[in-house]
Amino acid sequence: MNPRKILVAQGGGPTAVINQSLAGVVLEARRHRGVESVYGARHGVRGIVNEDLVDLTQETSHNLEMVAATPASALGSTRDKPDVKYCQEIFKVLQAHEIGQFYYIGGNDSSDTVRIVSEQALAANYALRCIHIPKTIDNDLVGNDHTPGFPSAARFVAQAFAGANLDNAALPGVYVGVVMGRHAGFLTAAAALGKKFADDGPHLIYLPERVFEVEKFLADVKATYERHGRCVIAVSEGVHDASGKPIISQLAKELEHDAHGNVQLSGSGALADLLCEEIKARLGIKRVRGDTFGYLQRSFIGCVSDVDQREAREVGEKAVQYAMWGGRNGATSGSVAIKRTGTYAADYELLPLEAVAGKTRTMEPEFITANGTDVTDAFRLYLRPLLGSGMPDAFRLRPNPVAKVLNKG
Repeated sequence: MNPRKILVAQGGGPTAVINQSLAGVVLEARRHRGVESVYGARHGVRGIVNEDLVDLTQETSHNLEMVAATPASALGSTRDKPDVKYCQEIFKVLQAHEIGQFYYIGGNDSSDTVRIVSEQALAANYALRCIHIPKTIDNDLVGNDHTPGFPSAARFVAQAFAGANLDNAALPGVYVGVVMGRHAGFLTAAAALGKKFADDGPHLIYLPERVFEVEKFLADVKATYERHGRCVIAVSEGVHDASGKPIISQLAKELEHDAHGNVQLSGSGALADLLCEEIKARLGIKRVRGDTFGYLQRSFIGCVSDVDQREAREVGEKAVQYAMWGGRNGATSGSVAIKRTGTYAADYELLPLEAVAGKTRTMEPEFITANGTDVTDAFRLYLRPLLGSGMPDAFRLRPNPVAKVLNKG
């Protein structure tokens, strides 16, 4: 084991700022005297077990900065969800290459992988420092005020719904936008930040933290359409009934499943299409349109929060600092967490891996209105500073009607 040989990898869904964290690790590590090599694993843990490694020590700082500003996972990612046996194979490769520090940038599953690998090293009396670096657009990591990747995705969702609202106001009808989020509704809720005027959409927001009833949904749409002459709806892909069964399971005749046996929620427009069909058939509204944001919200270039970029870089830097010098409790392994201070500022803490791994955060009750179809001002105040500077704005003509001549009545 060589404490000065480092391995970093990226896992799970790409984001607009995950490469900032990668650059933060590499550049910070190279500042520390005695660091011999910084390796990267191609396509996450799969690249580790296949020994598909690259030497990032030889990358120029300029190119790392250019990559840092580029969305998606520069090293490539994986959806592999390692079990204990898989992690044992990871550990064998780390031993063979004498890796002393292991950094894994990712979400819930990635944090659990780091925990298992850390336990394997401890059992083998191998002095390995393991750091999980947070990343997920779902914003569902416990112990974090928010996670890198979420603010930029939220900025995209807010802007996309602001645009959809303008379109819907020009050609009134019903618009349904389905947003990622299996268990947590943070990203769907971000649609509310695109509103400027009181009658702007989204008029209805449906989150997985609340039970979704098709009949109530149709009643809400009908009432909103009658009130405004139009209706813009934001729906989380993970909405479910009282039993926890995804709504798409009720409406779809055929279902796809992912590699882990879960109902496939992303990557298809099924839920949006099915909800639109229900609205047309049951409410008789002719102009009904639906979109599924899918992968667009994850790595959309040119729509990145500057706050998100900065903090994604800093969690990478802090990861190396914790591994080198220890956290506040002296620990050199753990999960980096973002904490909010003051009116808005970010601080960092190294949490025990077991406090984060295998757990899922959902939206706090105070962020959701009592009727379950909107977010509160508390959520707007929580999210607004994360979206960054330069958010676009929309304006309206002031109506100054001209008196009718032919149809005075």
